[in-house]
Amino acid sequence: MAMTIMEMIKNNKIIELSEYLQEKNSVDIAKNMMYLEPCDLILVFRILQKDTAAEVFSYLKQESQQYIVESISDDEVKEVIEKLFLDDTVDFIEELPANVVKKVIRNTSPQKREFINQFLKYKECSAGSIMTIEFVDLKEEMTVKEAIEHTRKTGVNKETIDTCFVIDKYRRLKGILPIKSLILSKEDELIENIMDNSSVYAKTSEDQERIAYLFKEYDLVSMAVVDNEERLVGIITIDDVVDIIEQENTEDFQKMAAMEPTDEPYLKTSVFTLAKHRVVWLLVLMISAMVTGSIIQQFEDVLQSVVILASFIPMLMDTGGNAGSQSSTLIIRGLALGDIKIKDYLKVMTKEFRVSLIVATVLSVVNFLRLYLLQKVDIMVCLTVCGSLFFTVIIAKIVGGILPIIAKKLKCDPAIMASPLITTIVDAFALMVYFTLAKLFLGI
Repeated sequence: MAMTIMEMIKNNKIIELSEYLQEKNSVDIAKNMMYLEPCDLILVFRILQKDTAAEVFSYLKQESQQYIVESISDDEVKEVIEKLFLDDTVDFIEELPANVVKKVIRNTSPQKREFINQFLKYKECSAGSIMTIEFVDLKEEMTVKEAIEHTRKTGVNKETIDTCFVIDKYRRLKGILPIKSLILSKEDELIENIMDNSSVYAKTSEDQERIAYLFKEYDLVSMAVVDNEERLVGIITIDDVVDIIEQENTEDFQKMAAMEPTDEPYLKTSVFTLAKHRVVWLLVLMISAMVTGSIIQQFEDVLQSVVILASFIPMLMDTGGNAGSQSSTLIIRGLALGDIKIKDYLKVMTKEFRVSLIVATVLSVVNFLRLYLLQKVDIMVCLTVCGSLFFTVIIAKIVGGILPIIAKKLKCDPAIMASPLITTIVDAFALMVYFTLAKLFLGI
C-alpha cells in the first residue's frame, strides 16, 4: 500500500489517490503514512476527507502528529482537534513540546480546552488520565422511548454507544444498560427497571494496571469512571486498555532485563539515554556480584587443594540462575494476571519445592553419570558437585518463587525480582553450598 501511495504521488495522480484512500481503513492508512517523506505526508493528510483525517491522525506516531501540526494552518489544526475524541487529544498533547501544545490549545474550543486541562491534572497512568467523556448517559427515571430518542440525538459523536450509563439527578452512577437491552425493551418501561445495577466501575485515581485486570476479569468493552462522590465523570474503552496492556508488558520486560522502563522507541532513543537506563542496574548487579567473589576468596584453600573444583563453578552458577529465572518468570506472570495472590506464598513455596525435588534429582543423576562414567572424575568429587547441584536447584526454585511475592508485599513491582537479581542471589547460595560440601566430602 505504501508503494502504491508513493507511485501515485510521484505520477501526480492526486484524484486517483484520493479515491484510493477513501476505500482504505484508517489504521492501514496511518500505518503506511509513516513510510512517506515529510512533504508527501502532509499532501496525503490534506487530501483525506475531514472525518477520516482526524481518525487517521489519532493512529499516527507522535513524531508524525507533531510534524503535521507544525506544518498545517491554524484552521486545519482546529478542524482536526475538534473531531478527535478527548482521550486521544489528551494523549497526543502529553507528548508534544510546549510550543506545539500552545498552537493546539490556541485552536481548541473553550469547552474542550477546559476538559483537556482537567484531564492533564490527573495523575499519569491513572483511570482519570486515560478516560474519555464521549459516552451516552441516561437518567434512571427515563422511559425506554425517551432513552432511545436521547441516544439518537446525542450518540452521533460519542466514542461508543454499545453501553449506556445510567445516572441519577446528582450524576451519581446507578448502573449500565447495553444498547441491545434498550432496543429490545418495551417503550414505556423505566430505565431503572431494566438497567444492570451491579456494574463494575473505577475511581479516577485507580491505577491503569488495575483497570486492565478488571477488563480481563469481567470481559468488559467499556467501564465507568467515577469521582470520590461516585459521580460519573467518564468511561474507559477497550481500545485504551489494549494500549495499557502493551505498555505494562513492555515495562515489565524492561524491568526483568534490569533496565529502567522507557516509552520511547528504540531507534528514536539517543545512545546516552539508552546507556543511562541500563547502567544503574548494571552497577547494582556488578557490586552485588562482588559477594560471590568474596565467597570464592574465603574458600581459596579448598580450590587450591582440589583444583578441578573450579571448573564446575560456572555450571553450578548457570544452572542455579536458570532454575531461579524459570520460577520467577512464572510467579511474576501469575501475579500480573491475578492468578497468584500474596496470601498464596505457602502454596507457591510448597509447589516450587516439590518441582525442584524432581528437577534437581534428574539434573544431579544425569550429571553424576556424565562425570563418573564419561570424564572419569573421582567419585567423591562427583558427589560434591552433584550434591551441590541438587541443593542449588532447590534453593534457586524456592528463592525465584518467593522473591516476586515479597516484592509485591512491599508495594514494589515484582518484575524487578527477575533473572538478573535472582541469578546474583542464587550464585552466592550456590557457592556457599558447593564449598561447604567440598569440605565435608573431601575432608579439606
